[in-house]
Amino acid sequence: MKPHIMRGVRGGIAIAVLGALGWLAGCSDNPAGVASVRSFAAVSAGGIHTCGVTAARDAYCWGHNLYGELGVDPTTTSETCPGAGGPLPCSTVPVRVAGRRSFAAVSAGFLYSCGITAPGVAYCWGNDVEGQLGDGSTSISGTPVAVAGNLRFSSVSTGDYHTCGLTTNGTVYCWGRNDNGELGNGSTTWSSTPVAVAGGLTFSAVSVGYDYSCAVTADGAAYCWGSNLAGRLGNGSTASSSSPVAVAGGLSFTALATGGAHTCGLTSAGAAYCWGLNLEGQLGVGSTTSNSSPVAVAGGLSFTALATGGAHTCGLTSAGAAFCWGNNLLGQLGVGTATGPESCPYDQTEIPCSTVPVPVSGGVSFATMSAGYAYTCGVTAARAAYCWGGNYWGQLGDGTRTDRYTPTRVVP
Repeated sequence: MKPHIMRGVRGGIAIAVLGALGWLAGCSDNPAGVASVRSFAAVSAGGIHTCGVTAARDAYCWGHNLYGELGVDPTTTSETCPGAGGPLPCSTVPVRVAGRRSFAAVSAGFLYSCGITAPGVAYCWGNDVEGQLGDGSTSISGTPVAVAGNLRFSSVSTGDYHTCGLTTNGTVYCWGRNDNGELGNGSTTWSSTPVAVAGGLTFSAVSVGYDYSCAVTADGAAYCWGSNLAGRLGNGSTASSSSPVAVAGGLSFTALATGGAHTCGLTSAGAAYCWGLNLEGQLGVGSTTSNSSPVAVAGGLSFTALATGGAHTCGLTSAGAAFCWGNNLLGQLGVGTATGPESCPYDQTEIPCSTVPVPVSGGVSFATMSAGYAYTCGVTAARAAYCWGGNYWGQLGDGTRTDRYTPTRVVP
């Protein structure tokens, strides 16, 4: 499957935690100074839908909703988007997740979503064919269902078909598809309930990619498990592993971000390193050569946060400036065009890309960012949400299905 058209959630698919403000850039269909009805504390960009948590801890989602991934019954969705077999349920504006639970964080995956409450109870909704909702079944749910096991989570991260959560005591549990060992429990058996990652390691953060997972310990040691195609586990090989393997290089990371088939890590000094597939420049090293161990992102920029998408990556500086690199086929780099700034050879053709970090247009300062499959979102310090890139299913939340090449305001 071609990475830039691979079905799936990309972006490490990141968890959006209350208090962290989402990654977005600015400029928009909404005039400056207009007050937002929904003040977003964080936004999580998934495969083809997006979710966010407001300052009041209400969860909203928008985009594709065939499987109830927006947290509302697909049959009650007021909009439809054209699908191959006919109209499909979607929403081009935020809709509130059913159940009126108070969420501390949400994470949008590919065709499903998860969230945690302030006490650490995890709920998931949407597609569940591979058991990624974690409730012990494989039944699709358009409303949140509790993850089994009575575990208390501090964070949760969604991928394409599997989910991982970090408990309050530092243990990582995963559930869902496990063909490549992405659950990390030493087997390749699927599980519709949480299973502990092997090795007895204590982690401080976890991030889930397409068919692999990564986590970092409190002392900065990075580990990954699952598929190792193109070296996405970062251990210097391409052999998959059903249990954690240490990322090569001896670097100490404060955060990791997993994408479609590439991974990035941030050091305490703000240096960004990436590894894995690089056909579209998503490693940011000035070339399209893949690497099975960490390589420094070009440009010498110092970042405070990173976000990985399907085949693109974004970083945020301490001044709130956003930079992106990799695939730009749908404008997900936010540079005002989908025809550059470079061309990357790909499958006997060329695609618009950038092999080095380029600044996101608009001049807006961001507090955090989140990269989805082929789009990017963020939230400003004023808690206004913006998205840019592919918008076929309304995942940008601006009330249209028009791709946007610069940051566009999510309907408030």
